[in-house]
Amino acid sequence: MGLLYSLLIGAVAGWLAGKLMKGGGFGLLLNIIIGIVGGIVGNWLFGQLNISLMDGVVGDILTGAIGASVILFVAGLFKK
Repeated sequence: MGLLYSLLIGAVAGWLAGKLMKGGGFGLLLNIIIGIVGGIVGNWLFGQLNISLMDGVVGDILTGAIGASVILFVAGLFKK
């Protein structure tokens, strides 16, 4: 069940990050994959900075979306 939860949260976070980063998206499927990886990056980044967002699904989506936005921003630098 944890894997399904991670995939669904990552999918929503990737979609949201694609919408936030106008012109920084790579298509729906790749944005979803980036959202899943973004959840990992977001958790690591916030852990290093000692920042805690909300608990629960909303906090997980925000963490994933911010992590995915960071990934999309860095990938956009290399895309040009």
